[in-house]
Amino acid sequence: MIIKRQIAFKLRPYGKDKNLFQIQMHTTFNSQRIITSTGCQINSLDVWNAKDEIVTDGYQGPKGATSLSINNELRKLRDQMETAFKYFEANDIFPTRDQIVKKYEERVKGVTPKKPEPEKKKETKPKEPDLFNVFDEFVFECGEKNAWTKATFQKMAALRRDLSTFKKKLKFSDLTEKTLTEFVVYLRDEKKLNTPRKPKGDRKDYDADDLVGIKNSTIDKKLGYLKWFLKWATDKGYNSNVAYKTFKPTLKATQKKVIYLSKDELKAILNLELKGDTLYLEPVRDIFMFCCFSSLRYSDASSLKWNDVKDDRIEVTTVKTADSLSIEINDMMGRILEKYRAVPDKKNNLVFPYYTNQAMNRDLKKLCKLAGINEEIRITSYKGNERIDEVKEKWELVGTHTGRKTFIVNALSRGIAPSIVMKWTGHNDYKSMKPYIDIVDSIKASEMSKMNFMD
Repeated sequence: MIIKRQIAFKLRPYGKDKNLFQIQMHTTFNSQRIITSTGCQINSLDVWNAKDEIVTDGYQGPKGATSLSINNELRKLRDQMETAFKYFEANDIFPTRDQIVKKYEERVKGVTPKKPEPEKKKETKPKEPDLFNVFDEFVFECGEKNAWTKATFQKMAALRRDLSTFKKKLKFSDLTEKTLTEFVVYLRDEKKLNTPRKPKGDRKDYDADDLVGIKNSTIDKKLGYLKWFLKWATDKGYNSNVAYKTFKPTLKATQKKVIYLSKDELKAILNLELKGDTLYLEPVRDIFMFCCFSSLRYSDASSLKWNDVKDDRIEVTTVKTADSLSIEINDMMGRILEKYRAVPDKKNNLVFPYYTNQAMNRDLKKLCKLAGINEEIRITSYKGNERIDEVKEKWELVGTHTGRKTFIVNALSRGIAPSIVMKWTGHNDYKSMKPYIDIVDSIKASEMSKMNFMD
């Protein structure tokens, strides 16, 4: 989300003869105006550069203020107002005027030095930083620095909600091993689900157990994000409680299954006749097949432009990892590119028509169901010590990510060296390729039985 706004500094005359000028910050967004005092003033219009909204060099005010000190203060206050807006953008919230003012004032109070207080006989313990304000700063700083995707911002926003629901006034000092364990129990047994896991029989109601609690694998991911935040807060000097460093709960889990399509399943999709009310699925099939034969993530295929397509290869900088990849064009990729070259998108120069990831996943499942991709697959997961077995047909598990996984498994099973496959996919180490290599090894083992023709 981007919130359109304008931040400007303007002068307000005051004094008996109106010959003194306060510098005010005027912030406008959504037809609303916020006027805040900067605490800065000048005694002549001649020293104000209205175009650049700064005090001209060499100015010395009656109270010792200089152009350098005033301009630094204005720059700092503008940055704090920008930070207030970016907080709401990062969390996908369109704020009210009061919310912006409150967040801005929180930021200013956090950076403005306090006046020295008179000495007290008894030493007072320094006030502990507000955990949730620090969390917001972490999201803003790391999000900007590391160019987080929208998905990462959403995951952090979800973690913040979980922490707040678990304990509203949670403090850094609270996060002992006992409290961290209680947080795990809350996530496992009490957290309300937005979407129940499965219906109860054929009815629309749900088992009570399926309305609360998340699985171990998701809890493990949330703890990883929480430890990331706490490490950052510790390095910044906000947190001195390091119980998180040794907190390692036992979360039983299984390795996530790699869902990919075999050669026969790919043929079934390619040979599926689309007509009438299913004809709209043709571009979905083309884009998915392009991913299956190029190794591209859907985010990269959907943003592929014609200037990325060369004579014998495509050159892309990936959206997720910013890797620069050069991928040779094979026959399937070539046929699909030629098909869409005949109907170019002149406005956006995109190779393929655009679908949101959600729409693409929905239509892709319909396509695979029509093609008969209905092998039953058992998915095993754990919630605490409870084993959850779910049997799904393969089309239910197919998504945009399946294309890239299909490419990797089929490339390795056809004897292409992992080091070459990694050049196409952008993987940096063999650890990330191991699940795919294990699948290929199991395929080879089952195929060897075909040599038992003398039995």
